[in-house]
Amino acid sequence: MHASTLTLPLPELREEFLLSRELTFLNHGSFGACPRPVFAIYQNWQRELEANPVGFLGLRLPDLLAAASVRLAGYLGTVADNLVFVPNATYGVNVVARSLKLQSGDEVLTSDHEYGAVNRTWRFNCERQGAVYINQPVAVPAPSASAIVDQIWAGVTERTKVITLSHITSPTALMMPIAEICRRARAAGILTVIDGAHAPGQLELDLDAIGADYYTGNCHKWLCSPKGAAFLYARPERQALLEPLVVSHGWNADAPGSSQFLDYFTWVGTVDPAAYLTVPAAIDFQAQHQWADVREACHALALEAQQQILDLSDAAALSADDLWVQMRAVPIPGAAADYKPLWEKHRIVVPVFEWNGQTLIRFSIQAYNGPDDIHRLIVALQEVIGA
Repeated sequence: MHASTLTLPLPELREEFLLSRELTFLNHGSFGACPRPVFAIYQNWQRELEANPVGFLGLRLPDLLAAASVRLAGYLGTVADNLVFVPNATYGVNVVARSLKLQSGDEVLTSDHEYGAVNRTWRFNCERQGAVYINQPVAVPAPSASAIVDQIWAGVTERTKVITLSHITSPTALMMPIAEICRRARAAGILTVIDGAHAPGQLELDLDAIGADYYTGNCHKWLCSPKGAAFLYARPERQALLEPLVVSHGWNADAPGSSQFLDYFTWVGTVDPAAYLTVPAAIDFQAQHQWADVREACHALALEAQQQILDLSDAAALSADDLWVQMRAVPIPGAAADYKPLWEKHRIVVPVFEWNGQTLIRFSIQAYNGPDDIHRLIVALQEVIGA
């Protein structure tokens, strides 16, 4: 990250989002929030579809999706032939997990910081094939990226066939050093599957350079597209391993100039493609508003918020400050149930939960947030904690 010239709040950006002013919204990480001009373009695509459904879906859509894929691929540091649109990152992980042919005794290695739905996806598929799913502990506080790599790699055995990790973890908001892990895995002949649900829009991405075999990410979180827009990336030499979750007209289509990978996951029956087609508008919106500076300003405010929360107890930060960006999890005293007043009384939208024996509050800072939001959170926390 670089030094930002911006200071939050940014009134012109706060007004661009459709969030209710009755809320203190500190949970962008769960489902994101879409800016007004991007949402308007989304609705325009839906209206065009309804004006002529057959012409739109039957004739125009292939070219429209191809153009949107080119824009997204350029943003992600790859080419359009290496990615397809999917509705969410969980769907993307399911595609890969359901496709891989594991044998009895094979091991799939991950961390103990993974998202619940993704854990369930891998456990479901491992149990069906007799494989073993291993949540390797990664201790917090995490002092450095190299320490995380070492802890993950300590779980690798001769039976490890797949390493699957979040790029940014959901419960702890840690930025995993996935490029180095993918490099080691490739040298060892181990497949890598990266859940980048929180990465696009929060990190600058170069998927080809990262080197994962498979990478799936949401556009509707930190990139601020409409809900239901995500992608699945596959390295060219790994695309043939993937099978469709939904068999439709793309199966054995042999479309001229296309590929099995694109055919399988583009033609999946009737869907509303408006969210996919709006991704270029979300990319444009962030480019027009100096989003690298916005991210840096958000990180600076999040640092202040973290310190104020830590000052309420004797807890320590979960990691060094260079291992997270706009979303942060901080230990707080008591049980998660104690913090219901944050919503019920103060209308603060922020998750509080139990993880590995700790109670964590995970707050997100986006362009529409400011010190006033943090002040309301701290006052409410002081009331609950009795500080």
